[in-house]
Amino acid sequence: MNLKNLLIIGAVSLGLWSCKTAAPMPDASRTEVKAMVTNPETTLVDVRIPEQFAEKTAPGAINIPLAQIEDNLDFFRKQKQVVIFCNSGKQAAKAVEILKKNGIENIYDAKTLKNVTAINNEAK
Repeated sequence: MNLKNLLIIGAVSLGLWSCKTAAPMPDASRTEVKAMVTNPETTLVDVRIPEQFAEKTAPGAINIPLAQIEDNLDFFRKQKQVVIFCNSGKQAAKAVEILKKNGIENIYDAKTLKNVTAINNEAK
């Protein structure tokens, strides 16, 4: 197999791991996510690593890295509603997938910190 074919296979494989394919479940509409992000009863969860969280996050967000999601299932079960986000949306989608597989339904994927920040800025 030549380098060109390997690059094509790599690109196709990478596309299969995109946010849209990582969690095959219906997404909440932008209006619904906006209402949830701005609701004071919503728990915002940043699933990035602590170093990224320390650099910048959404106001009021807590940090539960993706690697620790399954260790915190009881926490998620106690929340009224949770909005998950990260940098690119891939970790958020994976976190939502893990939580849904564990029977937690009050979870919504806001995809990225950029989305959550934009929603918060619109609300001001």
